[in-house]
Amino acid sequence: MKQSPLRGFTYAVLAYLFLAFVWWSVLLFTKNRDALLAKTELLKIGMVAEGIIKEETEFYAHPRYHALKKQYDRQEYMIIGESVVLILSVLGGIYIIYSAFKGEMRSAQQQRNFLLSITHELKSPIAGIRLVLETLLKRELRPEQIQRLGDNALKEVDRLTTLVEDLLLSARLETAYQPHIQPLDLDELLHDSFQRVAAKHTDFNWQYHSADHIPMLRADKTGLVSVATNLLENAAKYSNPPAKITLSLHSLDNQAVEIRVTDEGIGIDPGEKRHIFDKFYRVGNEDTRKTKGAGLGLFIVREIVRAHQGKIKVMDNQPQGTIFSITLPLLPAPEQIATAY
Repeated sequence: MKQSPLRGFTYAVLAYLFLAFVWWSVLLFTKNRDALLAKTELLKIGMVAEGIIKEETEFYAHPRYHALKKQYDRQEYMIIGESVVLILSVLGGIYIIYSAFKGEMRSAQQQRNFLLSITHELKSPIAGIRLVLETLLKRELRPEQIQRLGDNALKEVDRLTTLVEDLLLSARLETAYQPHIQPLDLDELLHDSFQRVAAKHTDFNWQYHSADHIPMLRADKTGLVSVATNLLENAAKYSNPPAKITLSLHSLDNQAVEIRVTDEGIGIDPGEKRHIFDKFYRVGNEDTRKTKGAGLGLFIVREIVRAHQGKIKVMDNQPQGTIFSITLPLLPAPEQIATAY
């Protein structure tokens, strides 16, 4: 993104202020030392003329000199203290402005990415459905051809539906999302989600692992289905067939459960990891991107996990790929909470 001229001007002004503060601080410090020397000589001459002292050693031991030096030492400390505060204030201002500029540029880039991706995500299925309808209207087709075209149209409709649902859910997650907590068989829920995504992407090596005796989990069924589906779809999106994609479920000392999605894809650059959960953020350049999506999947995953008081981590898989680890606490039932109180 092109750097704004206002940003360069702001940095120039702040740099000038910083150097000016440093210069005036040094100048005040020097002038204070010069004034002390001048006052010291003047006081010494006056005391010699009055006959109060006869030797220089007597002067430096006299209370008048110590009082004068103490006064200027106090002024010196004040100059140093105020200079440090001012310099730190300028540096703090530079940091705040730099952070604000970075946030503004990141937000602008995310908006640009969203507009580019959403335009593509809307136009492609609409164009596909239009082509299917025009073909059906203008040509005489065999039943199997009609069936194939109908299946393609339904896939595009599903793609549009998923996009709209993600947009609506992402808006709710920021304002009015309230998980509908109910007892869930997490093993069954994840396995069903796993089967649906695996049936859609048959050219991958799909593996599902679940530990024995997984406890019942109190959670929002729709939310966790969305979490599992988004993570599995992401794994397929950023991997090349026939890469292995694994969904695993484990119990952590009957206090929590851990869900892991492991892939052997392209991985995530360390510098990108702190941004991948941002809304509309997508790794790479939107102008040259080949993968589908609007940058909402991981944002939705993070917000749903947070709503369940859980944690999500992203790690590197060895020798390549990514691991997403989700830890969900086993929330007590309402009657257990009432008993505890």
